[in-house]
Amino acid sequence: MINWIYFPLSDRPTKLAFEIVKVFESVADEIDSDTHIEQESNAVLSKVRNGLIELGFQVESGKKANEKINVPVLFGQRGKMIRSFDADAYNELEGFVIEVEAGRGVTNYQFLKDLFQACMMHEVSYLAIAVRNKYRNSRDFEKVQTFFETLYASQRLTLPLKGILIIGY
Repeated sequence: MINWIYFPLSDRPTKLAFEIVKVFESVADEIDSDTHIEQESNAVLSKVRNGLIELGFQVESGKKANEKINVPVLFGQRGKMIRSFDADAYNELEGFVIEVEAGRGVTNYQFLKDLFQACMMHEVSYLAIAVRNKYRNSRDFEKVQTFFETLYASQRLTLPLKGILIIGY
């Protein structure tokens, strides 16, 4: 089952956010973390790749430099990109980045690194983080959801992003 929630809770998810969820729902049986216990994030990404490409995303195809998706962060002389972060998927037109995580999504706080990097990326307004519903004895989706609920409710930190979509698979 695909779980999802969009932040801030006071905003309606964008059309693209709904479409991203549909892509994950279309392969739910192939990526469900209750039945595919050891599936890595790259395997999940490969199963949603075609659907995301149809939505206008560039999608990482491997670990070699030319297969990664670089999103600009800093520019130097003559406007040359001098720093970038990699993303699993990027829709430049919509300013939407997607990160797909598996086991280390919560245990190593990878979702926080994803948040930080998306906040630094040039002209990125939206972030989707896909995490397992369940990893070993941990309810990863619920933990990430609770984190973002707390972040937005406290109002102590203002993010430069317009919206964050959390998907549990």
